[in-house]
Amino acid sequence: MTTASVPIEELRALIAVVLETEPEEVTDDAHFAHELDIDSLLILEISTRVESAFGVPENAVAASGATTLAELHAFLTSQLTRETPASPLIRPRPVNDPVARLFLLHHAGGSHLLYRGWAEHFPDDWELCLLEAPGRGNLQALPLIDDCDQMVDYFHTAIAPLLDRPFGFFGHSMGALIAYQLIHRLLHEEEPLPTWLGVSAYGAPLGRAGTDSSPHLMADDELRAWLRSGGGSPPQLLDNDDVWRKFAPVFRSDFKLVDTWTPPRSPDPLPVPLTAFAGVHDKLIGEDRLVAWRRLTTDFRGLERYDGDHFYLMDHQQQITAAITAAMRPTAP
Repeated sequence: MTTASVPIEELRALIAVVLETEPEEVTDDAHFAHELDIDSLLILEISTRVESAFGVPENAVAASGATTLAELHAFLTSQLTRETPASPLIRPRPVNDPVARLFLLHHAGGSHLLYRGWAEHFPDDWELCLLEAPGRGNLQALPLIDDCDQMVDYFHTAIAPLLDRPFGFFGHSMGALIAYQLIHRLLHEEEPLPTWLGVSAYGAPLGRAGTDSSPHLMADDELRAWLRSGGGSPPQLLDNDDVWRKFAPVFRSDFKLVDTWTPPRSPDPLPVPLTAFAGVHDKLIGEDRLVAWRRLTTDFRGLERYDGDHFYLMDHQQQITAAITAAMRPTAP
């Protein structure tokens, strides 16, 4: 990336062309979705044009989480003036001297945007660290990782300098698997352990337990139907062939990571308190596999269930963040 500045008026004009409106209609603080009616497909078109105009990674705008022109301008400026390599750590509310850190890991095919808006529900002196897998967001230029051990290596390197105070892990679906394996890595390296682990919408990895399906091997139509049945994936992604072609490699890589990971035969219980979370109507994971987590920890804190499917947490942000805060409180001031 060679451009060092982003004229906001040029950006405003670009968006106006996509919307077929006048530039003055695209005010700095007008919300993309609520006031300008920019849907997912329009965001992808804007992202493509921005990539061409300013030399940022593909789908950067779609993955940035920007909701206004001002936010998009700030994001692009930070991207084009950044001199250090992109990091898998996103800190939505940096804290100079946090009393605790919470690391959040996203699902297969997802990104850190799963946890957008969560920071405002946690104590002001806690720092949230959202972990982003390669091949998406600011890490578009990096190759995808389809092996669990390699992903754990990648995240371990990123979080190692930040384990100097009480911290916790919360992972959703694939993120739960990676969080679990990260703790095993910390144990092996004799590094500090989290004060708590939250596993969401992922069954306890006991022996070869799991579903019989291997999503990464499914034909396109079958995989899209499977994703529809699980909920959480927007119709604009699954129903539009052009959009699907952009994101299908990410889904397949992440599902390969999950499908090809071999659970240990007789794992020792983790010396870490653990709470399981799930949606009542999740078709992808049964309650028996959720409560089986009690066998993998010395301190099982129970199963928290919420109305919804595999992506129940999108509708229960405040309740889930409150539960996480309460779970970590005994070890964080």
